Amino acid sequence: MLENWLKPIHPEKIIGGALNTHQFGKNIRIYEEDFPYMKDTLAAIIGIGEPEANEVRKALYQMSFQFGNGRVADLGNVRKNEAGLVLPLLKELLDSQIIPIVICADPKHILTQYKAFQSLQSHISFAAIDERIRLNENDMSNEDLYLNHILFNTRSRLFHLGLIGCQVHYTSHPALHYIDRSDYDCIRLGNARADLVETEPLIRDADLLAFHISALRQADAPGQFRATPTGFSAEEACQLSRYAGMSDKLKSFGIFGFQHEWDRDAQTAQVVAQMVWYFLEGFYNRKNDFPVSTEGLVEYIVEYKQMDYQLTFLEKPA
Repeated sequence: MLENWLKPIHPEKIIGGALNTHQFGKNIRIYEEDFPYMKDTLAAIIGIGEPEANEVRKALYQMSFQFGNGRVADLGNVRKNEAGLVLPLLKELLDSQIIPIVICADPKHILTQYKAFQSLQSHISFAAIDERIRLNENDMSNEDLYLNHILFNTRSRLFHLGLIGCQVHYTSHPALHYIDRSDYDCIRLGNARADLVETEPLIRDADLLAFHISALRQADAPGQFRATPTGFSAEEACQLSRYAGMSDKLKSFGIFGFQHEWDRDAQTAQVVAQMVWYFLEGFYNRKNDFPVSTEGLVEYIVEYKQMDYQLTFLEKPA
């Protein structure tokens, strides 16, 4: 079924030669001619935008593979850059409890990634790493403003929104005010970079994470439309990706906005490849401490009467 939406890839053509046994591309299941075995697959790489995805593969496949029995698949590229193909593909993977790792040139598919959850969960926690709060109540037709279609859609099932890396000089005051009065979380770029650990709880609470490549500074990731001089470094992007991989709750990870024609010396492709690698490193170091069920756990509730707010703690009895 999945192969109906996907085009196979040819690793040796992408790399320009053969791979060694210890390298990433030799240790994963790849959709070349026959569709790979998926029954015990845990994570699957999907390309949306063939030139960009293949450039990332060129860097990623040559990295080392340190994940033991990885059970990672690369399912190739989506046949067409259309939501009608991407949406059922992501839903099928999520239904099969396979984490999609999306490498996508077009940021409009952040919304597609989100919509894949709408039929699967009644409450969705969504996190985005982006330099801007892409929100404008007066411009609902702009596909770049993906938050419009999440926040102002009564059927979106959004439970919580977390924004990381926002740069206030690129963000309108009404957008900031809306996020604040709605009690959503927003960690500005300066605060995130001052202590990156502060972002980890926000990422850990998300069901899906969209990483817009514009959150990276131009010096580290030139391959993006309207790159700017400020943003996260490549090292910080890898750490954020690792946090995402380590989250037991997170079920979908996407990197959006990489534009191959703007890249220099394949620098951005290498950064995205490293982000994917560190996401997987985090994934294979998950602690499995997120409770699937609260049955048998002791619940403690701490109320903040003056703030009309409460915290709930769950403890496993000794």
